[in-house]
Amino acid sequence: MFISQSLTQETLARGLMELASRDSDFARVLETLGSPPMWERKAGFPTLVRIILEQQVSLASAKAIYERLCAIVVTLTPENFLTLDDVQLKAIGFSRQKTVYGRALANVIINGQLDLVKLETMDETTIRTELKRIKGIGDWTVDIYLLMALQRPDVFPKGDLALAIALQKLKKLSVRPTPEQLEAIAENWRPWRAIAARILWHYYLNIPKTLPSQT
Repeated sequence: MFISQSLTQETLARGLMELASRDSDFARVLETLGSPPMWERKAGFPTLVRIILEQQVSLASAKAIYERLCAIVVTLTPENFLTLDDVQLKAIGFSRQKTVYGRALANVIINGQLDLVKLETMDETTIRTELKRIKGIGDWTVDIYLLMALQRPDVFPKGDLALAIALQKLKKLSVRPTPEQLEAIAENWRPWRAIAARILWHYYLNIPKTLPSQT
């Protein structure tokens, strides 16, 4: 049976030290900004719904929609989510597409095709296969769930725009790296790619505040 290894504050600290020793740009970010947050989310249906909402929109916009949803559906379960009709979900801020995705997720959980508790103990390849069977869930959504909800240490969301922007600025690249280029670069950060992602997000979120833009 697969035994999952999740990040802890101790392993985060060890990974940060290793990455700083390998990459001088990471070392500079950590020296300037300190350690990145763990960015932990509770595993389960609500977090997957929130990540779906975050697809291709700003985090602030997704958060606002998610908070409106939680205000209406006090206990966000698959069953309670399905009590909302199209008009209610549209009023909250759900697009037609994300309404379909949310319902697809809720239905596979209710009918027993997906067990999110059992999923937590599975290897990443199995988790990816299981989740990507659901309409609207692709690699980025799975990566964020693995990284933040399951706290897996070596996941890298190659399709994440903020990571691409951060790496371009940090490494002074003339063009923004493609997902494939990001994935290739991230190979250098194994087995701590999820920690490398946290460093890059930490940098991205603080560029306008404390670090000069590097072009």
